[in-house]
Amino acid sequence: MDWQVYVYSFLAGVLGGNGVPHFVLGISGKQHQTPFGRPSSAVINVIWGWVNFVVAGLLLFYGHIHTHLLRAFGCAAIGALLIGLLLAYTWSKHPEYNKIARKA
Repeated sequence: MDWQVYVYSFLAGVLGGNGVPHFVLGISGKQHQTPFGRPSSAVINVIWGWVNFVVAGLLLFYGHIHTHLLRAFGCAAIGALLIGLLLAYTWSKHPEYNKIARKA
């Protein structure tokens, strides 16, 4: 099933890319928005980022990426880039987040 390599790798890139800001802000001691609806504590963000990393790793493991390693890397890289661009656009338009960022 070659389609699994592409889909799982892309989703792993998306989850891994999404986990980075949560984990980094969490270990920096800062609050950040999580899917729970409001800015969450630093500890929750570290856990949320870690969960994203673990699920991304499991997707890569069960996606059998070793059969098409270069294609899997490409799909994961595209997924990470797209989620990065989406998050950058979304957070740049978020009025409450920008208000906090300008104070700092």
